[in-house]
Amino acid sequence: MSDMDSERNSLGGRMRRYAKVGTAVGGLAARVAGERYLGWSLDKDAHASELRTALGGLKGPLMKVAQILSTVPDALPKEYVQELSHLQSNAPAMGWPFVKRRMTTELGPGWQKRFATFEHEAASAASLGQVHRATLDDGRLLAAKLQYPDMSSAVEADLRQLDWIFSIYRRYDKAIDTSQIHAELSARLREELDYAREARHMALYRGMLADEPGVFIPDMVPELSTSRLITMTWLDGTPLMKFLEGEPSLELRNAFALTMFRAWYVPFYFYGVIHGDPHLGNYTVRDDGSVNLLDFGCIRIFPKTFVKGVIDLYRALRDDDEALAVHAYESWGFQNLDRATIDVLNVWARFLYGPLMEDRARRIQESGSGLYGREIAEQVHGELRRLNGVRPPREFVLMDRAALGLGSVFMHLKAEVNWYRLFNDLIEGFDADAMEARQTAALASVGLDRPD
Repeated sequence: MSDMDSERNSLGGRMRRYAKVGTAVGGLAARVAGERYLGWSLDKDAHASELRTALGGLKGPLMKVAQILSTVPDALPKEYVQELSHLQSNAPAMGWPFVKRRMTTELGPGWQKRFATFEHEAASAASLGQVHRATLDDGRLLAAKLQYPDMSSAVEADLRQLDWIFSIYRRYDKAIDTSQIHAELSARLREELDYAREARHMALYRGMLADEPGVFIPDMVPELSTSRLITMTWLDGTPLMKFLEGEPSLELRNAFALTMFRAWYVPFYFYGVIHGDPHLGNYTVRDDGSVNLLDFGCIRIFPKTFVKGVIDLYRALRDDDEALAVHAYESWGFQNLDRATIDVLNVWARFLYGPLMEDRARRIQESGSGLYGREIAEQVHGELRRLNGVRPPREFVLMDRAALGLGSVFMHLKAEVNWYRLFNDLIEGFDADAMEARQTAALASVGLDRPD
């Protein structure tokens, strides 16, 4: 079978996927509908645990969607968020016979001779593919990231199932209109299937972060890469939770927090680009507290108006400038906002911007417990439901994902940093037109266009 035949978005592939996914998540829609319309009692904790167990062994994008939704406030009930948040990057790997077939498809029948060594066991496995260690004759240690077969069909089937789940959820809870969330997830997941695009993202980040000494990005090996295989240099590092098990000093934890902050937000404020997935499997900690960035599939490119709106809202909250806050929300695409809805949105905004308002070293969250932002999200959710809801613009999906994901990292680190100075150093002298010019040049240098 040709590469095109095996990878195309086929009707048969989608139907097979519907069957698999339906087994895992079909009960969610049925049970929620039963609770809403028939008065059934839904044990959300137990059902959420069952859902996580099912998704954990299910290859493909639905697992990644679950990870993303677990950190988007109010996209799903908290019981599901708590369980889905446990889905990490280490799904069960596919075996060596599968790997040999897939590598032959990508590099041809003599592919093994192009490596000095290629480990049979995967070093890690995630939702869309798995990574194998390898070496070249010149001694370079490599990571070969190989996509699972028929992922295009899986993406389309899973997105259709997700739309179904969202439609059921909207019927019993109208606080958040999820239509734009689905649109954004659809666009980004389809992009993630294209490993050639991810390789360009990697080159983009290497350029944007060239002056950041604490951030390391792999080098791609083009002759051993395709649209379904990325071969890159291997970067040694320690996963965050294992790093914390070693009880590192506050100084080292703070150093890592500072580097993570700059790794995510230098690209955003200087180029209008953000890494939308601070997932634990997407970076590792080096011995000196610097960071390896390992995955570049989930990247979002923003127009200058959106980035300016982020800064405008910060200044509006800092200066108690209601008109500027309204302008910021409208520049993002919020529509028909009344005073009460703006006040509720400001509650969430003050939570996110809170650490940036005080010129002192502090932890990212100094009160509360559990998932980062969960208590405030529940408060905001309740008020929005009372006010007949709101439709968040699609750009917020990955922006909120980044903010909450990084906040969770900083909370785990118990880092004590002057976030105010970090942020104000980045936005000092911000010029939207200059940012757009830098963005245009950076994208053109790696052959990327702005997304839809």
